[in-house]
Amino acid sequence: MSKRKKTERPDPATLGLPSGGVDSHAHLDLEQFAEDFDAVLARAAAAGVARFGQVFLGPEAYRANSPRFADVPQAFFILGIHPHDATTASDAALADMEALCRADSRGPARIRGLGEAGLDYYYDLSPRDVQRKAFAAQAELARSLGLPLIIHSRDAIYDTLRILLDQGMSRKWPVLWHCFGGDADLAREILSHGWHISVPGPVSYRKSDELRAVVAEIPLDRLLIETDCPFLAPDPWRGKRNEPALLAFTALAVARARGMDPAELWLATGKNAERFFGI
Repeated sequence: MSKRKKTERPDPATLGLPSGGVDSHAHLDLEQFAEDFDAVLARAAAAGVARFGQVFLGPEAYRANSPRFADVPQAFFILGIHPHDATTASDAALADMEALCRADSRGPARIRGLGEAGLDYYYDLSPRDVQRKAFAAQAELARSLGLPLIIHSRDAIYDTLRILLDQGMSRKWPVLWHCFGGDADLAREILSHGWHISVPGPVSYRKSDELRAVVAEIPLDRLLIETDCPFLAPDPWRGKRNEPALLAFTALAVARARGMDPAELWLATGKNAERFFGI
């Protein structure tokens, strides 16, 4: 009986990407990073990740966890209420989030986006009408604060698009479709409104040929990449905890799909993220 071949998991630093990559979406405040936070940051820097978007899921998470990043200047912040938590998006919670953002803007601003906000009809952890109300309120808040809006949408494309357009977001506001895994029609729809698309680790998976074909057609100036860590680690680290350093393998998969030099793709998507978030 033959032994199963062990998966090789190379160090992302061995890809030799230059400093300048940006992970547009990470959750480094979660408990999965409590024990080796500093080592995670060091590995990211060694792999060429210059900046990362740290997502805080709600005002309580921001208050509790943002101090951890006080001495992490490479982190910029994204704050919002996830559709799973839409029942917490009371008027008071939204007002609290607005106050935090406005207070942040009076100093060296670190909150650079609102989200991830949107709809999740796959898990349905909050009632759909409550999700829609919370999403619309956050879209309105993003406009009043002058912040980009970062979208979570799963099995809810029609309602997500309808709410965005009802809020006047088409070509009038920076919108980033986080963790894109859709087809060519959805990509064309997103792009037709002047929005941006962020691609996660599954683009590297063996069966993701359709996604790679779609990613190959996205205009380079509208393309960002992300880890969504600790979730969705790219091959060859699939099944393990994801972290910003592993963004290098997502970049490699996207570059191969587009027939580009990985370093060129890496730096271009990094510049796109800097421009989108104003960092």
